[in-house]
Amino acid sequence: MPPRNQRQAMLLGLAAVVLWSTVATAFKLSLQVMTPTQLLAWSGLFSCAVLALFVTREGRWNEVAAALRAQPGYYLAMGALNPCLYYLILLRAYDLLPAQQAQALNYTWALTLSLLAVPLLRQRLTGRDVAALLLGYSGAVVIATRGNLLALEFDSVPGVALALGSTVLWALYWILNTRATAAGAVTLFLCFALGTPMVWVVLLLSGEFAAPSLQGLAGALYVGLFEMGITFVLWLAALRKAENVSRIGNLIFLSPFLSLLFISHLLGETVVPATWVGLVLIIAAVVFQQRGRPAPAA
Repeated sequence: MPPRNQRQAMLLGLAAVVLWSTVATAFKLSLQVMTPTQLLAWSGLFSCAVLALFVTREGRWNEVAAALRAQPGYYLAMGALNPCLYYLILLRAYDLLPAQQAQALNYTWALTLSLLAVPLLRQRLTGRDVAALLLGYSGAVVIATRGNLLALEFDSVPGVALALGSTVLWALYWILNTRATAAGAVTLFLCFALGTPMVWVVLLLSGEFAAPSLQGLAGALYVGLFEMGITFVLWLAALRKAENVSRIGNLIFLSPFLSLLFISHLLGETVVPATWVGLVLIIAAVVFQQRGRPAPAA
């Protein structure tokens, strides 16, 4: 167990949050020159390389082999879910929607998690859960309609459906992740090592394979490193060093707001007031819901 150091943990956590905040911008810039499948195929390779280095550094290859022998079907299914299906759907949503809408709608996944926990984990919705769901999804409607609630006009109905659909897959991934017996780093590596070849099969069957441009390859490298690779390592290190884990966890709520600033300044999107209002409603709903949960046992 590494020595605890809250200051170092906060710095590592902030670094991870800042990097994650740039990913929505990187998605949109990369999708200007690549299809969603092409972007995921190449970024998945870079992510696998980073995670393999991390597994090597941690000396966990025996754990990787043992986990795969013990649950091969489970890890194949998890790889199909994430990165394959989840990111293909999410990136398609980014392809159809303004970045500010796609990234904000994606933050409703925590609310979707509570809904899926009812049939899958046999949990019950409390009054706090219902209130949080109503508040959070009202924020999603505000964002999707740009605040024009009565008209219910969307920039892209398929895009909104895909963005919200991706939250179902992401929440499902984390519910199924509770059945993993291996360490988090091992599980993540196996998911990408098994899921990335599936993406390449989709790429080849779709006829989208083409040599990437330098801009596309740079974008895929950035996404692979900072959405799926190095940033995870930083976040895991922050949690390990933290004296107060909840303070580290709360840093994640900075990410969507920082992301909007990057979207505005680097993509040149005008962030409409409805996006800010809707995002505040979503984050408020998630915080409200989490405040009602009992603290985990030490």
